[in-house]
Amino acid sequence: MRQRRLRASILVVLLTLFLGMGFAAERAAVKVTDVILATTTSTVDTGLLDVLLPIFEAQTGYKVKPIGVGSGQALAMGEKGEADVLLTHAPAAEKPLVEKGLVTNYRLVMHNDFVLVGPAEDPAGIRGMKSSAAALQKIAQAKALFISRGDDSGTHKKEQELWKKAGIKPGGAWYQESGSGMGQTLLIASEKKGYTLTDRGTYLAQKKNIALEILVEGDRDLLNIYHVMQVNPAKFSKVNAEGAQAFVEFMVAPETQKLIADYGRDKYGSPLFFADAGKSEEELGK
Repeated sequence: MRQRRLRASILVVLLTLFLGMGFAAERAAVKVTDVILATTTSTVDTGLLDVLLPIFEAQTGYKVKPIGVGSGQALAMGEKGEADVLLTHAPAAEKPLVEKGLVTNYRLVMHNDFVLVGPAEDPAGIRGMKSSAAALQKIAQAKALFISRGDDSGTHKKEQELWKKAGIKPGGAWYQESGSGMGQTLLIASEKKGYTLTDRGTYLAQKKNIALEILVEGDRDLLNIYHVMQVNPAKFSKVNAEGAQAFVEFMVAPETQKLIADYGRDKYGSPLFFADAGKSEEELGK
């Protein structure tokens, strides 16, 4: 009787272990399909993600959940492990995350450029200037209304760089912050007849809705460079490493790069972005 009970107990233990192992293996085999993408508002406002994400999802079976915020916020999400993959345009702010090992598989994807836009009347007289910093100096001297995003986005960071180069700390009634994305900031600048700094892609996408003209362009300081990167799963165990890697590889694949290079050409007469996978930053804008 005792031996029978002992054998039964052993069988129960073995069965429990077997079922537990099977359950664990089954869970391990389940593919985590959600990929959280923290990205800049410009990739959303231009409509680029509306074109690319359905293709990625159809090819891979992953479901992307894009969170469109300023690049500063997107990078902060990556720094805390709150996203799987990042697509941002703030190289100076991205590098520390790379150096700390918080992100990996850091790849150049594309670029366009920033432009200074304003009302046709151009009260500060900056039209056609070659130096964006000099143009900002004239805006400040004229105390002409300037609408800043003020949201720690890649565009806001670039604007701050340009003010610093101009030797000016902007402030006062003429300098206002929208605290909004690029599309909304353009609308505010248009309504108030003010100047603002914008990426060219969002400006072209919003051009029919606003009364602003490109006044300063072509300065190398106005390059707008986008990188994609994975949040490091070695630092954050909950990150969907496979999904993030798949997205990075998709963004730099030749077929995707061609889509990026062609995007907007039919509607605006020129592409909204230039595809750059495989290049170095030094090669851009030459």
